[in-house]
Amino acid sequence: MSTLSASQSPVTVVGLGLMGQALAAAFLANGHPTTVWNRSAAKADALVADGATLADSIRSAVEASPLVVVCVSDYDAVHELLDPVGASLAGRTLVNLTTASSTQARETAEWATKIDSAYLDGAILALPQAIGTADATLLYSGPKAAFEEHQAALQALGETGTVYLDEDHGLSALYDMSILSIMWGVLNGFMQGAALLGTANVKATTFATLANTAINVTTDYVSAFAQQIDEGRYPATDATVAIHMGGMEHLVQETVALGVNTELPNLFLDLARRAAADGHANDSYAAMIEQFRKPSI
Repeated sequence: MSTLSASQSPVTVVGLGLMGQALAAAFLANGHPTTVWNRSAAKADALVADGATLADSIRSAVEASPLVVVCVSDYDAVHELLDPVGASLAGRTLVNLTTASSTQARETAEWATKIDSAYLDGAILALPQAIGTADATLLYSGPKAAFEEHQAALQALGETGTVYLDEDHGLSALYDMSILSIMWGVLNGFMQGAALLGTANVKATTFATLANTAINVTTDYVSAFAQQIDEGRYPATDATVAIHMGGMEHLVQETVALGVNTELPNLFLDLARRAAADGHANDSYAAMIEQFRKPSI
């Protein structure tokens, strides 16, 4: 009688949206017997053609594998699907790759403990087409023993980007939200710049090259400012908050003159003025962290 290695252990994937399909396909491609389930069974057709098994119910899907991976629209959907089959999850490891807050992740971990299921909360930092490649990064938090037991299987989703964070179930979600704030910050800054240059008939595709250069240069600031933030000291080794504030005033003036939306540059300027009022005018821009730590007014 043959036995499967840890790297070929059975896996169940619940939820077959674009990301769920990519997850299941990656498990299949790496030799894992893969059971799938989705409310709309037709979404499994291509996966079944490639060798996946379509479960006839959510219960049979859960009971098919020691590792159950769920990726659906939100945590309400997670509980709507899994609460009724909680008894079947006992003794199994549940990996939840659904996007949510750290509070929801920790609450779901408490629920999993009550039904005797090992629970890993995860975050996917990749587009569906990157799953299973070196470009995919997935974060996991929860019991380390559960992660190590299924690490070989999870590496099918991103071998070099499979990252275990901590026992705190909420940490993967917290990282996810923090990284999304960077993404939206960068993209909104690019949109602002593209709108400004658009008034001079400069195409966004033309701007993109220099925009990417600016983004890459900014990574050096991130590394330098991170150390200052951790130390709680903000020596101005380059430009002070006051100097940045002067530049922001020019940006606001330019947007007004060109008839471009001023909300984003005004937000920058407002935060910098608050930092200066709090005594950080002559500190490095890293001192702005003190404004972001405060609750909104």
